[in-house]
Amino acid sequence: MNRWVYSVVLATALAPAAGAVKAQDIPIAVVGPVTGSNAALGEQMTHGAKMAVADINAKGGVLGKKLDLIIADDACDPKQAVAAANEVVGKKVVFVAGHYCSSSSIPASAVYNEAGVLQMTPASTNPALTDDAAKKGWNNVFRSCGRDDVQGGVAGKYLADHFKGKRVAIIHDKTAYGKGIADETKKAMNAAGLNEAMYEAITQGDKDFSALISKMKQANIDAIYFGGYQTEAGLIVRQAHDQGLRAQFIGADALVTEEFWKISGPAGEGTLMTFPPDPRNVPAAKAVVDKFMAEGYNPEGYTLYTYAAIQAFAAAANKAKSLKVDDLSKALKSMTVDTVIGPLSWDKKGDVTDPKYVFYVWKDGKYAQM
Repeated sequence: MNRWVYSVVLATALAPAAGAVKAQDIPIAVVGPVTGSNAALGEQMTHGAKMAVADINAKGGVLGKKLDLIIADDACDPKQAVAAANEVVGKKVVFVAGHYCSSSSIPASAVYNEAGVLQMTPASTNPALTDDAAKKGWNNVFRSCGRDDVQGGVAGKYLADHFKGKRVAIIHDKTAYGKGIADETKKAMNAAGLNEAMYEAITQGDKDFSALISKMKQANIDAIYFGGYQTEAGLIVRQAHDQGLRAQFIGADALVTEEFWKISGPAGEGTLMTFPPDPRNVPAAKAVVDKFMAEGYNPEGYTLYTYAAIQAFAAAANKAKSLKVDDLSKALKSMTVDTVIGPLSWDKKGDVTDPKYVFYVWKDGKYAQM
């Protein structure tokens, strides 16, 4: 499907006619990149959302009603994200698990705020999402994931500790996510006493990085920190290997997908990346992970974070006995929700309290926590 073509799909076990929602159902949505270069990441979200809705409905639903899931495609494009947000708002959703890309979540959040819809992103880590919402007095924006100032702090300290006296290149893809995480990492690395030898930007969607790699070779770069997504990361790693650049490649949470290795191939060996401790190993997730694996799907990356976001909404609705955004927001900020990724609680901005990030390494086509 063309990435600019917008589609909405009803995804209930017994879906009514397309576009129709049963009067007794509670419509919610998951919005992410169903199409485009980040479709593998959107797949994580849709799998997580479908499983969460099925499990919640099997246990009686929310407030005695069944959840009806709408899946919408934003292709990680800001304009399409706004169109997708307006589309699901038109379907009277009361909650959105989304979006994936920060550049989509930020503009879409304004649509949801105006409509009085609770939004919880499982994957958008740019601090501006919740910081700006809080400054505007909005109460509808939450995350089930951490923030780039925390993740970048971990990466920046690692670079300063392990590459002292070495030459580090900071590269980003100009997106809200990519530039955001690169800048947070740079800030932490600089504060720890190491300055970058290069700071460069690419354009998302580029395929040929030979000029950039040549520039890094000439600068004798020892480590590359990349803020961006798995497609460009995989291409840079592969092309750097082909051109004989043996610098250590380090990325962030968007690389937590098998799609990265499909693109990088064996050149991805030894690539490092930051992500929270593997949610698949959380005891509370075992039954859900087993169900996914039985279906032949590996719930990697943000699959379980999407599941957890819907769990959080359901818990807040049941506590508040309401689907109104003010009541849901107040409930979330006053409770701890037991989810598949562990207990979640939120601060006044809607950020999860005490997020953790660790390093992973790619070896022989798989990634494991260091």
